[in-house]
Amino acid sequence: MHHRMRRGAAIAVSGLLALSLVACSEESQESTDLSGNRIGAMADYGVGDQFTATEPLDFSVLYNNHTFYPLRSDWLLWSELTKRTNVTLEPVAVPLSDYEQKRSLLIGAGDAPLIIPKTYHPQENAYVASGAILPVSDYLDLMPNLKDKIEKWNLGPEIDQLRQSDGKFYLLPGVHEKPWHEYSIAVRTDVLDELNLEIPKTWDEVYAVLKAMKARYPQSYPYSDRWSKPTPGGSMLSIVGSSFGTRAGWTFQHATWVPGEGRFVYTGASEQYRQMLTYLNKLVAEGLLDPESFTQTDDQARQKLANGKSFVIGSNAQSLVNEYRPDLAKTLPEAKLTKIPLPVGPAGEINPASRLESGVMINSKARESENFVAMMQFVDWLYYSDAGQEFAKWGVEGTTFTRDAAGKRTLASDVDMVGLNPNAGTHLQKDFGFHNGVFTYGGNLELVQSLFSAEEMEFQRVMNARRPVEVAPPYPFTDEEREQVSLWETPLKDHVTQNTLRFILGQRPLTEWDAYVAELRSKNMDAYLELVNSSYERFRKANG
Repeated sequence: MHHRMRRGAAIAVSGLLALSLVACSEESQESTDLSGNRIGAMADYGVGDQFTATEPLDFSVLYNNHTFYPLRSDWLLWSELTKRTNVTLEPVAVPLSDYEQKRSLLIGAGDAPLIIPKTYHPQENAYVASGAILPVSDYLDLMPNLKDKIEKWNLGPEIDQLRQSDGKFYLLPGVHEKPWHEYSIAVRTDVLDELNLEIPKTWDEVYAVLKAMKARYPQSYPYSDRWSKPTPGGSMLSIVGSSFGTRAGWTFQHATWVPGEGRFVYTGASEQYRQMLTYLNKLVAEGLLDPESFTQTDDQARQKLANGKSFVIGSNAQSLVNEYRPDLAKTLPEAKLTKIPLPVGPAGEINPASRLESGVMINSKARESENFVAMMQFVDWLYYSDAGQEFAKWGVEGTTFTRDAAGKRTLASDVDMVGLNPNAGTHLQKDFGFHNGVFTYGGNLELVQSLFSAEEMEFQRVMNARRPVEVAPPYPFTDEEREQVSLWETPLKDHVTQNTLRFILGQRPLTEWDAYVAELRSKNMDAYLELVNSSYERFRKANG
């Protein structure tokens, strides 16, 4: 007989970070009795064990439906997962473009699936106060593989950043052994060769390269970017901002930690943020950066690159191989495009990547089910065990990959992924469902890099040699404080976003920077910062 968990939840508003890792096991022991929630669970489940439910189970999962590999019910991923674990996943598919909005609506209506992946901290904060999602830190003892990786990789400081004012955390993050930075810019190296230029290593050198490209091709906007929906300039501001020592675009956070000063400053009013805007404004003013980069669709940006109207674009490894190079092969077959190491800026040679990535929320209604323990064991195996992580990424040995005597994996010759077997008849993601962003999170360095091409490995070698960014300390708000700052954050962020674009595009002169900062003050910036810094001090004093 199949046991089905009941779904449910309600909308929310609150919480943030706090407390230390030692609390984890204590929290688990303090959790209420689980003796009525163990149907289907393994009696002895530990690090490295294959999880197999003791009877068939079904769990619902929110599924982020990627346009590059649309959901298929006949994927080997589903059948093999059931074969190994005795669990059948029921995907509730949501389009990639609407994922955050639909997730919010489903949670608010009480219709959310049990397992809610692809959640980026601090998105979970919005669902904490109502009790819509589970305080997962209470149940770490059910997740031996996650616990083991937190301890083995010394992830305590990163995990602390997830904690709410009650000392608990509500998001199971993807965890990495080492920082993994993926995004940078891709540059037409054949055009560099034509202009007798080297690959730029700094943002100042990028400027010089763009100037030379513009001089040679005056009708072009040498740099035309993508990934601007729903966050205008999301990717570009994130990567340029990190090089300038600030957080913008995709990675924007209201407060930035200044290690030398032992305090937080308001990101959108910081000197580093102003310097980033000044740099990007110069690119736009001189016709080097396409002003449509902040509004155009990804397809429009790709088309400009493919038609030779631009020569530089934001990129990760998959976009380079799956999109840009095939585009160019059709229109400009002689073109050569390379993703370059993140250009260095005023922040120096840093690796801005966190060792955490997006993670999984658990619907709090799951706790009521007789299958709850089995579900947490299943999530632990799939997302955090070495075997589960390999399965989600590589698929099935003998079908999608082979392994040699030394343990090295190789894609089957008829299976492609990131252009490793370009003439293969099938694709690891499209045809089998593996290497799927809903299930493939984190892992040890060998696994994370195991599907990288030689080219991407070189990119990672350069990035891994750089200094990791210091992990900011937590500043957990109380429920009352969170309620207050939630009223301040939206108008503050909206003002930063609007004026970021106005400054970059030249619609507002940078001579008005002081007036802009005064406007942020009128929107409670100083009171916000005061709460952040007092919360940080409170945490520090309580936890050392």
